[in-house]
Amino acid sequence: MRIGPIELSSPLFLSPLAGYTNLPMRLTVRELGGLGWATTDLVNARSLIERNRTALKLVESSAADRPLAIQLFGAVPEEMRDAAIICQELGAASVDINMGCPVKKVVKIGGGSAMMTELDKTAALVRGMIDAVKIPITAKMRLGWDDDNLTAPDLARVLEDVGVSAIFVHGRTRAQGFSGRVNLTGIRSVVEAVKNIPVIGNGDVTTPEAAKHMFAETGCAGVSIGRGAFYDPWIFRRTDHLLRTGELLPEPTFAERLRVLRRHFDLYVDFYGEEPGSRFFRRVAPWYAKRFGPAKPFKRAILEIKSRADFESAIAEFLEWRKQFCDDHGELLAKYQPDPMIASFMRDADDPETFARDSIPVPKGPVDTW
Repeated sequence: MRIGPIELSSPLFLSPLAGYTNLPMRLTVRELGGLGWATTDLVNARSLIERNRTALKLVESSAADRPLAIQLFGAVPEEMRDAAIICQELGAASVDINMGCPVKKVVKIGGGSAMMTELDKTAALVRGMIDAVKIPITAKMRLGWDDDNLTAPDLARVLEDVGVSAIFVHGRTRAQGFSGRVNLTGIRSVVEAVKNIPVIGNGDVTTPEAAKHMFAETGCAGVSIGRGAFYDPWIFRRTDHLLRTGELLPEPTFAERLRVLRRHFDLYVDFYGEEPGSRFFRRVAPWYAKRFGPAKPFKRAILEIKSRADFESAIAEFLEWRKQFCDDHGELLAKYQPDPMIASFMRDADDPETFARDSIPVPKGPVDTW
């Protein structure tokens, strides 16, 4: 598939997750293979124009981090236009407009999901950005504000008319937040609304099988994965292989998980510095541990790390403690193997507590309180 003039190596995308899809994460999954396209964390257009230090860190990239889109949010046409120009100057392959974020601080300034409620105003803003740059402009949206206002198909048609190169759609409404199941029929309605641009589906894709199912049920041209990539950084390689060959690769070994955990940590330290990088990595490492089997000491120790030495000490102590659950070859005994059903993140209505316990955390409660 293509986005504008850019041909992708696979139809798989890394979704932007605020606070997480930084350069270390993007490089980690790129090195594992199968990823066709990545997008930065959402960046406030005004902050980028003002060269805010935090905003510049969010868009920092490298030669290995290509192709890359920078995602902007904002509602002032002139600011979005000028920020898009900066993104082009920084070497971004594309600018993605956030029209889906449900968080109050984004919506209250007219950005994120609020852009789905005023189609003419949004179209004018987007047209101004398209006219100002040579790189593709794309849009990320939800299905609508709520179940009574499913505006995504209409918005997609309007945006195609003004010249966007692709549409990303999360199969939930703003009112849903992250609750309930992703609406594949809703994503299909967006696919069917446009004529010539690709629609990329998003939501609840946490296994290769789920990605294949989304392709089949929606007719989308690509699939974008967010939380699932943190639980399973290998998901892009395994999904790409499944789509190409029909074969599902085995899950990575414990040794491979540990190798990538170390690589991810090193990238954090290189990017942020040893002490801040170690602190920031505290919220990433526990996701790897979900597939380690028994790992309580590691989960506890990793939340205290402040240096490389602390990190290595946490791993060394964990490996020694782990031996009691392993056979003579260092493999977990069968009764201690992680439950494979956890990896599927099945939203079982009969057992909601299991899902809440095993899934990657998302904001809880009414969206307006996030």
